Amino acid sequence: MTNIHYEVHPGRGPYLLMVHGFLSSNAQWIENIDALSKFCTPVTAELFGHGRSPSPVDVDYYHPNQYVSEFEKIRQDLNTTSWFVCGYSLGAALTARYSCLHFDRVTGHIMTNSNSAFASESQSKEWKKTAKKSGDNIQTGGLSAIEKIPVHPRHAKKLPSKIYAALEQDSALLNPIGIANTLRATTPNASIRALAIENHSPALLCWGTQEKRFLESKIWAETNMPNLEITEIEAGHAVNMQKPQEFNQTVQSFLKKCATL
Repeated sequence: MTNIHYEVHPGRGPYLLMVHGFLSSNAQWIENIDALSKFCTPVTAELFGHGRSPSPVDVDYYHPNQYVSEFEKIRQDLNTTSWFVCGYSLGAALTARYSCLHFDRVTGHIMTNSNSAFASESQSKEWKKTAKKSGDNIQTGGLSAIEKIPVHPRHAKKLPSKIYAALEQDSALLNPIGIANTLRATTPNASIRALAIENHSPALLCWGTQEKRFLESKIWAETNMPNLEITEIEAGHAVNMQKPQEFNQTVQSFLKKCATL
């Protein structure tokens, strides 16, 4: 059986599943783990084709609903009846889907800016239209083609040097088949708009206010997603990496609040 890679970090308190974004890895959390471990037990998971996770050839593994099953396997492995989940960008689309479908197992859900999570129907249709070609280009072009993608870590030079170096090192682990299948099946099907309108779990959006292209999605979520609170953080897309202290404090406050509900 093929499963995603995950790591349980030393900590105190409830489990917190943390899922990175497209072309990233667990390295994106290196400025968050120690701080978060003082009030929860971080569990970092890597997407198929990324980091230390496998890269199945079967594209069905990459559908967002399959990731919901993957997260459930981790929860069962940890032998916990409920936990917190946290997602970044594409990872947020996947943890949000899990949270909406398994709200009875989610004490609270944290997400960062995620255009894929709140993609409109027209945007999703456009991604589906180009999915095969995009995936084929990556599978044919290999790592050099992956490096040309704008969100590749090598282009993220505004990140703190420690995080930038760790992500760039892990980028060598990116698998062309895995990334191609992510473009074919994960991103085009990532939108949770149809699920978000019936959200039951307490949810927190750590909004990086400097990312202007996310504003429309933020407004949609604020208007349509029940049980959502939004905290503004003066950062771009990489909220937890650019402003780790603010992110960590915001998450701590949210977890404490959820524990009293």
